[in-house]
Amino acid sequence: MEKQRKRARLIYNPTSGQEIMKKNVAEVLDILESFGYETSAFQTTAEKNSAMDEATRAGLLGFDLVIAAGGDGTINEVVNGIAPLEKRPAMAIIPTGTTNDFARALKIPRGNPVEAAKMIGKNQTIAMDVGRAYGERYFINIAAAGSLSELTYSVPSQLKTMFGYLAYLAKGVELLPQISNVPVKITHDDGVFKGEVSMIFAAITNSVGGFEQIAPDAKLDDGNFTLILVKTANLMEILHLIRLVLDGGKHITDKRIEYLKTSYIKIEPQSDKRMMINLDGEYGGDAPIVLENLKNHITFFANTDDISDDALVSDDEREFEEFAYRFTHEVEDLEKENSH
Repeated sequence: MEKQRKRARLIYNPTSGQEIMKKNVAEVLDILESFGYETSAFQTTAEKNSAMDEATRAGLLGFDLVIAAGGDGTINEVVNGIAPLEKRPAMAIIPTGTTNDFARALKIPRGNPVEAAKMIGKNQTIAMDVGRAYGERYFINIAAAGSLSELTYSVPSQLKTMFGYLAYLAKGVELLPQISNVPVKITHDDGVFKGEVSMIFAAITNSVGGFEQIAPDAKLDDGNFTLILVKTANLMEILHLIRLVLDGGKHITDKRIEYLKTSYIKIEPQSDKRMMINLDGEYGGDAPIVLENLKNHITFFANTDDISDDALVSDDEREFEEFAYRFTHEVEDLEKENSH
């Protein structure tokens, strides 16, 4: 009797990254077929939750693999379709968006669907942690809150495209004077933090908007978030902290930063001021909120040969290093101006 072939469902966003996926669908399907998958494709529509609903359907139909092709938004939707299921298919990503933080963390080639699809043939997988918010929303990279996070909603989208989620914040230095501290109570595995913060990060991966030094020791599969609390709203101090981030992640020992590992986080504002929550770069509801880390929840195809290999510097990273260098000098000039 012929052995049943594994089934794969490609869910792709046709408008992501200059419609790059649309041009490569046939070749990607051929590659997946050559790896022994019986493969079919679904093109997402403008309808709300189009990718999420299709991912749920594929999971319930018993597909072995679901491939999300698009930007971080499409990937997040597919995760939200699969994560609640009892029997979850494996997942692969073909990154065609602008930031692609998650692809960066998994070392998947970005902006090249054919090369990304070929990674599936390496058969290297990692059982990844997934974050759950409000008991029903899932995220795979970052949950953020605080006044600094809220500024991201008012930044022009072309800056967002150029620099990613955090880098464009750094670029938008003119917004930084609007930052304020907010009083919060944060419950975590090791106790309670009560105080004022301008920013709260709960990171699963080490890549946030292209900054791989924000949570430099984040592990993809240890069941923990890296919780980072920024305890200052002073413009010069924040610029100094950003410099420490750019200087190899030296911010983690700074007294203005609380940096810890935890599988559970409860964020409760201690004032009447609204606190918006950012999940994987998009608005995801308001605090109070409970975040849980679901350890090893979805098996992802990854390029595990390179995940621990920090010696390779891509063109993207070189570009980023140049940006970091320029930004550091801009900050030095600002500091000099303010010290007079």
